[in-house]
Amino acid sequence: MNQVDNAAAAQAGAGPRGTNSGSNPGASAGAATEAGKEAGTGTAISGDFETFLRMLTTQITNQDPLDPMDSADFAVQLATFSGVEQQVLTNQLLEGLTARIGASDMVGMAGWIGKEVRAPGFGYHDGQPLQVTLPRHEAADEAVLVIRDAGGAEVARMSLPLSQETLYWDGRDAAGQLLPDGNYAFEVEHFKQGEELGVTAAQPYGRVIEARGEADGLMLVLEGGTSVPASDVTALRAAADLSAT
Repeated sequence: MNQVDNAAAAQAGAGPRGTNSGSNPGASAGAATEAGKEAGTGTAISGDFETFLRMLTTQITNQDPLDPMDSADFAVQLATFSGVEQQVLTNQLLEGLTARIGASDMVGMAGWIGKEVRAPGFGYHDGQPLQVTLPRHEAADEAVLVIRDAGGAEVARMSLPLSQETLYWDGRDAAGQLLPDGNYAFEVEHFKQGEELGVTAAQPYGRVIEARGEADGLMLVLEGGTSVPASDVTALRAAADLSAT
């Protein structure tokens, strides 16, 4: 049987191990090359590891017993196998370490439950004054506070003194009408001689009711149901009673 016939027989899955009808040195060499490529892609190490095992097993099973793989080539493939295996184990160890670090951070976050954090985002108004830290712009000669509801609709707009750093919002719009309880976002528009310099988010305080570990990191769930990344928090304090403010 010539080389072409042998290749056709190998592709058809001919012959069990130990017979010449299913063996093909050329096909074995091709399998070795593909195994090396699979092991070296680096895009999905675990998948490549399994692919490498299957292809190496197939190669050894179907090699010609009268003309087996060169020992040097076999040693190279075993070394590749070992390298891929070590990479998989390293990734698993790193994943475990990351999980343990995340669990440790969660334990630390448990002490934040019931406290108030300051961060850009929504503030929950429930009838009590809501404290909001206002951004400043040194070049501005005018500042305007814009308040939006949870749907993004503007519900209030009012001028601010340039020196004002803190707002205790009583839940009313610029006309003095009481707005419904709920989540509200605050931003300040700064102007100079009528030209807008920029819009900056203000930072309301909110009470933490839950801490979660998510794919993007630790998230704090606030009263009202909104959440903020723990990394966005700029201040932490005991829950404050602002009813007399």
